[in-house]
Amino acid sequence: MQPVSPPPPPAPPPGLNLRLVLHIVYGLYAIGFITGGMGWLAAVVLCYVKKGDAAGTVYSSHFEWVLRTFWWSVLWFAVSALLALILIGWVGVFVTLVWVLYRVIKGWLTLAEGRSIGAMV
Repeated sequence: MQPVSPPPPPAPPPGLNLRLVLHIVYGLYAIGFITGGMGWLAAVVLCYVKKGDAAGTVYSSHFEWVLRTFWWSVLWFAVSALLALILIGWVGVFVTLVWVLYRVIKGWLTLAEGRSIGAMV
């Protein structure tokens, strides 16, 4: 009599890896607040690498959300740097940091709920 082997574990649902990647992306963004934006760069590179795999999934909007957050923040930081020449740029830097923090928190919470960002992109 042969011993009965346990059944193989079920295959992970599709999108599980993308969900993990997005948690890493949002985590890198959070770390970016401590590292002076270096985490943001790593997050954006990871987004561009994995974005194609997310097409047609609930996670696609999260990749767009993160990429738009990055590029808009680059624009607003550049404008703030120019305005710093006349001493009002620090307000722009502060507002941009708060806006990025809001978008990271909003995106991460929405990801944790398993929902798409949807029309908020």
